[in-house]
Amino acid sequence: MNSRCFFFLTLWLATVLAVQAGHTMLDGVLEQSAIYPGTVHTFQVYVPGQYDGKRPAALYVGLDGVLCNAPQVMDSLIAAGKMPVTIGVFLQPGIIKDKDGTVLRYNRCYEFDSTTGTFAAFLESEILPAVEQMKTSKGKAIRLSRRPEDRMIFGLSSGGIAAFNAAWHRPDLFGKVFTGVGTFVAMRGGNDLQALVRKTEPQPLRVFIQDGSNDAWNPLFGHWYEGNQLLASALEFAGYDVQCDWSDGGHNVKRSTEIFPQVMEWMWRDWPAALAAGVTQNDFLKELSCDEDKGWEKAGEGMKGKPVTRIIYPDLTNIAMIPTTPGNTVWQYLLQDGQPTYGEPFYWLHNDDNSRPLDIQTITFDGKGNLWAVTSAGIQICDQNGRVRAILRMPPDVGPINEITISGGYVWLLTDSLNWRRRLNVASPILGIRPESQGQG
Repeated sequence: MNSRCFFFLTLWLATVLAVQAGHTMLDGVLEQSAIYPGTVHTFQVYVPGQYDGKRPAALYVGLDGVLCNAPQVMDSLIAAGKMPVTIGVFLQPGIIKDKDGTVLRYNRCYEFDSTTGTFAAFLESEILPAVEQMKTSKGKAIRLSRRPEDRMIFGLSSGGIAAFNAAWHRPDLFGKVFTGVGTFVAMRGGNDLQALVRKTEPQPLRVFIQDGSNDAWNPLFGHWYEGNQLLASALEFAGYDVQCDWSDGGHNVKRSTEIFPQVMEWMWRDWPAALAAGVTQNDFLKELSCDEDKGWEKAGEGMKGKPVTRIIYPDLTNIAMIPTTPGNTVWQYLLQDGQPTYGEPFYWLHNDDNSRPLDIQTITFDGKGNLWAVTSAGIQICDQNGRVRAILRMPPDVGPINEITISGGYVWLLTDSLNWRRRLNVASPILGIRPESQGQG
């Protein structure tokens, strides 16, 4: 048998197997959400014929319901062994109706375009548990793998930024992301994501971005195509496993549908291998890295204390203070005769949600005169001129931090109940010694 005949026979067999295996769709509804009060979310659950209920399946979450002929594509790829047995969850955004059925609020923009981790928390604590309470028509319980490399999320337009943000905030929840014509524009802060990607230490994520040069242009919000290209450039800079599809398409699902089978193969190409974080080109982060870095480690019981909200510069010429009024800056004052003078909101920090104040918990200086600020958006490291150059992820499930210190080649986080430490290439400040100037930038 020649290779051409063998190819068509293989393709025919895969198609037959897919048709024979098929899938079932279960309907679900979440009517009582604690995270989005008053909303109703409907969803469908795809169960492939190969699912036996005996072992956890991989997970695919599709936003805005079924798009890109996803069930049929997944049927074929599962049958061909090009992706694992996967449960699909096709979720609609929330709505609120009155007793007469009139829609009082569409929640899509708030849920999908927000740049916080709220939507990821909603999926983790409400939608996915609701899915796992369901059973197939044959009584098989739905069981989902917890491994992030077994989990993928897809969205289009506002769903695209929602998909990316879910994985960005929770790489432990989703390891694979496909975003089509994503709304990475100035709607709810999506235009700032590319800056955060460049400054934050990379996480083990695999990302596919699709967009076209004829995508939307809105004089209020910006250009979708440009926003997608900026995010793609940032991901490449930060060392992510990223692939892009650029075309002359518009703001629709057409191109994502055309390439969906190939994207799925690319996403699952080496499954079940674990995903690894790449190497960033951010010099500030690269200088911090060292071979002994094992991430955050627990370092003994904590001790109750008040948060450190002011810290003196190593050479004693100025002092940094967290203001009592919430905001996204740390103030710097010069010290003259021991008194703070010429105060300015000098250190400007990033906030992943401009709708609420940034929680700045505690601060310190390192030996180079860089300010380290523990915030609700990560540990932000500012240079001597007050600009954030690097952002470190916080330990998992860490509580309020009272103090951050740098000593013995470790960064220490001290809390009331538990202390954490992380080995990094960072020097301790030496009081009375002026750090080398970084210039005016």
